[in-house]
Amino acid sequence: MKILIVEDETKTADYLRQGLTEAGFAVDLARNGIDGLHFALSESYDLAILDVMLPGQDGWSVLAGIRRSGKDMPVMFLTARDAVDDRVKGLELGADDYLVKPFAFAELLARVRTLLRRGSKSSTPEFLRLADLELDLLRRRVFRAGKRIDLTAKEFALLELLLRRQGEVLPRSLIASQVWDMNFDSDTNVIEVAMRRLRAKVDDDFQPKLIQTVRGMGYVLENQSCID
Repeated sequence: MKILIVEDETKTADYLRQGLTEAGFAVDLARNGIDGLHFALSESYDLAILDVMLPGQDGWSVLAGIRRSGKDMPVMFLTARDAVDDRVKGLELGADDYLVKPFAFAELLARVRTLLRRGSKSSTPEFLRLADLELDLLRRRVFRAGKRIDLTAKEFALLELLLRRQGEVLPRSLIASQVWDMNFDSDTNVIEVAMRRLRAKVDDDFQPKLIQTVRGMGYVLENQSCID
């Protein structure tokens, strides 16, 4: 699942991104309201976390722009503004939750998962599947042929990306930006190592093999036994 954070305070923004990434989510970060609204309207997210006091454009107007566009993704305000009037304003503008700083990350994570469960009922699938491989998005679990498979947060994010875009050859540059939030460096083998470890867990002891390497192009997740 993919989350957008719009936060200008560097320490808070980096703390949120690291914590949510370690929890298995793909995370994009905007450090001002203008970029935040642009990301929200141009990309597909399962949840947005907004500060109110942002440079360029405040969180109120970012949320208003999201709702005017017709996007109904869950939005949580995370802000130091704790007045009742501010909470009411945020909710009336269409926010789904309002959490005041300072905050405990465990509480934020619980609220994030609650909002994602609500959103999944109408817009986001709870499971991703291919053949006998099943990924439970909400409980962060993976099964193959009914057997539970333990993955690291990065392995889970990598498999989620492959499942969401199954049948599509994904270049290493896209995988690097989506899973590792970095520009692709041809001198690093981090993607190959991660893919090898993922294959060992979800493919080596099972048939059919689902993770395919397309030489010179990238990787694709597909059930070749169903391809003529």
